[in-house]
Amino acid sequence: MNFLIINGPNINMLGLRQPEIYGTDTYNDLVALVTDTCEQHGITPEFFQSNHEGAIVDEIQLAYGKFDGIIINPAAFTHTSVAILDALQTVSIPTAEVHISDITQREEFRQISFAGLACQLHFIGQGLQGYANAVVELKEYIEQL
Repeated sequence: MNFLIINGPNINMLGLRQPEIYGTDTYNDLVALVTDTCEQHGITPEFFQSNHEGAIVDEIQLAYGKFDGIIINPAAFTHTSVAILDALQTVSIPTAEVHISDITQREEFRQISFAGLACQLHFIGQGLQGYANAVVELKEYIEQL
């Protein structure tokens, strides 16, 4: 099983970016956690991070026919990008949405998730552990299809 792990703007700056909200773990810590979890569950992960909306859309489109599942944290694009929503709906790959912070408890504009409308599973406010949980539960979801 192959999963594409997509992270949007500023996720590459974990550890520096608002540690009171996102913690002190780095992007490399995130990659290591997901890689370890995937290895434990027989999944091959591929990681993609971009600060550019179009690059994320392109990566989602390239995933068609190549990946069994997508785990996505669109970051700030969560609240603004109909293009990412459209791309996820177009490829119809089972997808889990992850947010490190609890977007339902933050500013009103952050409580809207366009990308989430195309996702079958949601992991919100679980910190980096949300990614590991997404790996396990997305695999289970796919196996039940």
